[in-house]
This record gives sequence, C-alpha cells and structure tokens, in this order.
Amino acid sequence: MRNRLRLTLAFIVVLTLGAVWISLPSDVLSVFGIKDDIYVHQGLDLQGGLQVLLEADPPPGQDVDRDTLEGTRNTIERRVNALGVSEPLIQTRGDNQIIVELPGIDDPEQAVRVVQQTALLEIVDTAGQPLQPGQVITTSLGGPEDVLGSGTPAASPELIEGATPVAASPAPPGGTPDLTVDAASPEASPVANVEPTPQGPVFQTIIRGSEIADAYVTQGSVGNTVVGFELEGEAEDRFYNFTRDNIGRQMAIVVDKTVISAPVINGAISGQGIIEGPDAQGVQDLVVQLKSGSLEVPLRVASSRTVGPTLGQDSLERSLVAGIIGLTTVMLFMILYYRLPGLLSVLALMIYTSLTFALFKLIPVTLTLAGIAGFILSIGMAVDANVLIFARLKEELRIGRTLRHAVEAGFDHAWPSIRDSNISTMITCAILYWFGNFTGASIITGFALTLFIGVAVSMFTAITVTRTFLRLLIGSGAAMHPRWFGVENRGHAAMAGD
Repeated sequence: MRNRLRLTLAFIVVLTLGAVWISLPSDVLSVFGIKDDIYVHQGLDLQGGLQVLLEADPPPGQDVDRDTLEGTRNTIERRVNALGVSEPLIQTRGDNQIIVELPGIDDPEQAVRVVQQTALLEIVDTAGQPLQPGQVITTSLGGPEDVLGSGTPAASPELIEGATPVAASPAPPGGTPDLTVDAASPEASPVANVEPTPQGPVFQTIIRGSEIADAYVTQGSVGNTVVGFELEGEAEDRFYNFTRDNIGRQMAIVVDKTVISAPVINGAISGQGIIEGPDAQGVQDLVVQLKSGSLEVPLRVASSRTVGPTLGQDSLERSLVAGIIGLTTVMLFMILYYRLPGLLSVLALMIYTSLTFALFKLIPVTLTLAGIAGFILSIGMAVDANVLIFARLKEELRIGRTLRHAVEAGFDHAWPSIRDSNISTMITCAILYWFGNFTGASIITGFALTLFIGVAVSMFTAITVTRTFLRLLIGSGAAMHPRWFGVENRGHAAMAGD
C-alpha cells in the first residue's frame, strides 16, 4: 500500500511539473524550441478581427443540402489557412449559412473576397507525374494565386469536344513535359503545348466541377465502398475519351488547386463512374468535396463586421488581478474552515489549475470571454467536490471514528454525489457544444468546452490528488489534534491514524 501511494505521488509530481512547464509562457524554459507552437489561443473577442456571415445563394433549380454546405465550409477553411490567419473559426449554421471568424486579420477586404469566392473543382490529367493528396498544383484554369488573389479565376481555355489528352512527351533534363493532344485521333484538336510556370508544370483540366451532376457513396464490384459520380453534357464524351486512352494512369481531383485525391484509372468511364482507393471516411469526404465542387454554390455576404478586442491589455491585467483575489479568497476560506484538509485541497486546486490551463494550450482550446467564464466556473466546482468530501470527513470524526476510517468514509460517501453532479454537468456541456456548433454560436461552444475540460480534471484532482495527500499524511504516523481538521473535540488530545 505504501509503495502504491509513493508511485501515485511520483506520478502526480511529474504530471504537475509538466503542466506547470507547459503553462508558463512559450519563451520561458523552452528546450530546443519545443514550446514554440504551444501558446494561448485567443478568440475573436480577445484580440479582435473580422466576422463574416455567408449565405448560400444557389441559382434557381439547385438545392443546398447539409453535405454540400459542409464541403463548402471545408473549402473556405483551406483558403483561410492559406491566408495565414491564426485561430480561425469556420462553422455552418442551419442549412444555408456559414460563419467565418478571423482573429487578428489585417486586410478584411481581401479576406472577404477569399472566403466568398466559389469553390473550383477540377479533374486533371497528371501527364504521368505522380501527385499526392495535399499537393498544390497549377492547372490550365490557373494557379493557387488565382484562388487566393483577386477572387477572379484565371481565364479558361476552351476544351474542344472529343479532344483526348494523352501521355506527355519525355521531359528534357531539368525541364517539365509538354502536355499534348493526340493529333492522330479523328476528333483531336491541333497540338497545343502548355508552357510550365516557374512554380512547376501546368496540368490540363479535363472536367470542371460544374460538369459533375451528382456524387454519392456506393458499392464497388467486390463489395467495397467507393465514390460514384455522374457527368452531364458533352463532358461525358470528353471524359470517356480521356479515361479510355489513359487506363492504368493517375488522374487527380483538385479543389482550389489542392489535390484531394489521385485515383488510378481502371477503365473507360462514360456518363457514370466510380473512384476506388480511399477508406470509408475518405470516400465520404471525397463525396462531400465533389458535391460542393459540382454545385459551385455562390455565397453572398449576409453580414460582415470588424470586431475590436473586448478586453484590452489593461482589462486583461485587471481581470487577472480579480481572478487572483477571488482564488485567494476561496483558498483562505478552505484553510480557515477545514484547516489541514483545506490546506491540502488548496495544493490540489493549484495542481488542478495548472493541468487545466496546460490542456487548454495543448488541445488547443481557443479562449474567449465565455471560455474564461467556463474555466472560472469549473474552479468553483473543483472546490465544491472537496467541500463534500471534507464535510463528510468532519461528520465521521465527530462520531468518534479514527482518522483513517474517517478519510476513507469521507471519500467513499461523497464520491457518488460528486460523480453524478459532474457527469450531469458534462452531459449538459456536450449538449451546449452541439447546439453551439449547429447554430454557429461560438460563445456557447467556448463556454461548454472549457467547462467540460475543467469538470473532468476536477474529478481527477479531488478524488486522486487530495486523497493521495491525505493518505500519505495518515501514513506518516504523526499525532494530529482534532482541531487540525476543524473538529472541536476536547475529550481527545490527539487522533491516531488507526
């Protein structure tokens, strides 16, 4: 038993030291730059920025479903990441709206242009060059700068019906291959060379997203999950010719010049086809991307506003002072009322604060005013768990129980109440988080997330940390007066551990 207590104490000490190290500023005790990417993530209301409400505005006859809206959200998120914005929040609201929050943005006008621009999906000829998901390329419809620049795509060269892009000619040393059209084909166009840009080769676009009529999850020939899609218009013939002449080679599916999939062509595809290769989640993600790219949902700005920081540096410092005063008051109450157990609970509360704040930086949690409120509330709940334990401990001592029995009984009898109340709070937090995500209310999600994490950590510190400290105190064999535990018992000068 004693060895187990020592191991538990060692674990608590190591965990606490690690949490304190992470909680310190990034430039304090940083080893080999490990902490450079660990910092406090501030939300829009703490550092200011831009908030944009986008609303889908599809042309008549087109509908926007949840999958399409989610795919559009993913596209906007990639664009925002390319802008270099830290801690962006992009989430859907309802069935036709997307909320974009960009803290610390320097050019609001450019940001609005980028997030409002319609997604551009392409199926391109890789010309025999291996491409990987996540790779940024330049196509015949433009390069990355055309997506993140002025918001106007590059001019699209006309694709001649029936033209069949084929394998590229061998690349000269240090150069890139020329993409050609098969001149021997009866329906071929004259040979057209595409000059490479300084960023790399230009890949020929075969199909645009607007030419994909539908995408869905289906079953392959061997029962595996695959992506099914349908083409419309003259794109059917063009894609059939391309796939017929390039069996065994790659094609790439590209959204905003970023490769999201690079399947191998297994056969000629006409009006309907399938894409094999991704796992189950990858299939679903690809369907979402294809649907959002095929619909090319126009987005209009329903509202746009620049948000100033609610808390400036002076206000943050004052809030910190107020928090320290409040925490000190709680600590003094615990020590004066519960004496020695109160002192141990104060130590456990400091460990709790370090662990919770370290988790906020590691996850990371974007702190907002509401999130800070949730954190402060969770501190109160952490103290509440100790109050339940110590109140029961005092009752056991008053009826003449030994200290060891009183400590164990205090934890055993208080645990069901602590467990049920905290689990109820965590369920409520989960509901609030879901509701905040659905409605796009980031103030609700921030509060729910910080409170959930705080309550979960408080259960660990109240039951494990405080209990370990008390057990070690009992095991030390020191004689302790009842007053050390807030119990007036004049009949006994001291309490034995057993």
